Amino acid sequence: MSRKFAVLSFILMVGLLLGACAPAPQPTAVVAATAEPTEPAAPVEQEAAPADPGKLVIYSGRSESLVAPIIQQFADATGIEVEVRYGSTAEMAAALLEEGANSPADVYYAQDPGGIGAIEDAGLLTTLPSSILERVAPGYASPNGAWVGITARARIVVYNTDALSAADLPADLWGFTEPEWNGRVGLAPTNASFVTMVTGMRQVWGEDETRAWLEGIAANNPVYYSGNGGVVTAVGAREVEVGFVNHYYLYQFLAEHGEGFPVRNHYLNNGGPDSLVMVSGAGILASGQNQENAERFLQFMLSQVAQQYFASRTYEYPLVEGVATSSLLVPLTDLNTPEISMGGLSDMSGSAALIEDVGMVP
Repeated sequence: MSRKFAVLSFILMVGLLLGACAPAPQPTAVVAATAEPTEPAAPVEQEAAPADPGKLVIYSGRSESLVAPIIQQFADATGIEVEVRYGSTAEMAAALLEEGANSPADVYYAQDPGGIGAIEDAGLLTTLPSSILERVAPGYASPNGAWVGITARARIVVYNTDALSAADLPADLWGFTEPEWNGRVGLAPTNASFVTMVTGMRQVWGEDETRAWLEGIAANNPVYYSGNGGVVTAVGAREVEVGFVNHYYLYQFLAEHGEGFPVRNHYLNNGGPDSLVMVSGAGILASGQNQENAERFLQFMLSQVAQQYFASRTYEYPLVEGVATSSLLVPLTDLNTPEISMGGLSDMSGSAALIEDVGMVP
């Protein structure tokens, strides 16, 4: 079996776990400079655009609701005709691996380092210029320079404040394998972020210990959901009392329901893989036809304007200095995170297989 086929098979398996049986994602309407923005775009310093600014094709594993507004701002500021194809990170990775050098994509924008790491491993990404890579700390980019982090998300525990206080929660995720948590935990085992967290566990704990944790959680009869939003909803409704999610989901609920929404985040600052901070990342396809525009897009996504958008609108952690964050966020520098290379989180298939093997697939 060729390496490319093996990687494709792995990603397709993850895609199945992530719900890739849904209809294949289709390109969205072209985002052009003449399109009416949803709200006024913030001023962006850009070099003078050429007479014909050209095109850009983005394969996005990030949801349209989160990133479409900032991609629109890029199109408005540059005049570049941008086409975006949306789907899950696994679906987009599978499409790129299947299309190979014939892909129309210029940029792959992934939700997690695992998905983009598989594309890097397949040799489909070009090395980014230092002017892009130097915008973020070395730990938030590919060690080989093939992709760069755009934002960071922390793994946390959400809990129902009517049922629990932070003092009632264990110091680490191992505590939730104790019998007292039977039937009280919600999680999304096929979500890419959970799979990435398990990949981090395998790096730090090894295969046997990670399997033991998964088996311990599974034995406690957790309630499974299809995504992080469903977990937060369930904790708020007290279907379960705690859940394992990314930090920023809660703030979207608080914005919609107000401070009275009975859920809060709890950070497990023990320095283990349950304190993992992951990045969403983007890379440029070596076969892309619009290399210069792709570089301009990544430069824009690491600009103050784009980073402030993520910090203010999606409550993700910016990766460049000088960006104001919400007072609701625990500063990234205050988190006791494990020493895990983002580039080492590409084995999503091994983690997905382990999760399935212990029976954690709803």
